[in-house]
Amino acid sequence: MNRDEKASKVSELNETFGKAKFAVVADYRGLKVTELEKLRRELKKNEAQIRVAKNTLLRLAVKGTGYEALSSHFTGTTAVAVSFADPVASAKALVGFAKEYEALSIRSAVLEGKAQSPDDVVALSKLPGKPELQAKLLGTLAAVPTGFVRVLSGVPRNFVYVLQAIKEQKEN
Repeated sequence: MNRDEKASKVSELNETFGKAKFAVVADYRGLKVTELEKLRRELKKNEAQIRVAKNTLLRLAVKGTGYEALSSHFTGTTAVAVSFADPVASAKALVGFAKEYEALSIRSAVLEGKAQSPDDVVALSKLPGKPELQAKLLGTLAAVPTGFVRVLSGVPRNFVYVLQAIKEQKEN
């Protein structure tokens, strides 16, 4: 790789880190190409990607970004998973893949500028995803007006019951 190719690769990686919301550094030693492609497809579904690059290029790419804390973890065989949308979905995909294929081990992560340990990534993966949280919020929001309508309809209903009771009393 010549100097121009390296410079373009660093700028491309820097741009990727600039758009990212969540980045995970992992060791992929021992993974087969087909297994890594499976992980790529899974991450792509969640608006994320996994990149493999030389450690020196990665160190240069994270300089001046919120992901500079990752540079100390760029050793050995390094893959960087970057999420552009929902960090929880990406964390679930990575942790699930790491459980299935023990060759992938999570070293470190950064979520919105804050360094995370591998245990933090596992904890993040256990959180409910964005669609599930939206459904719960919608259910909560729908429950308030429903309850309000029930309370308001109770007054006329009880009034009708009183009138019915008075009518039955007068008939007897």
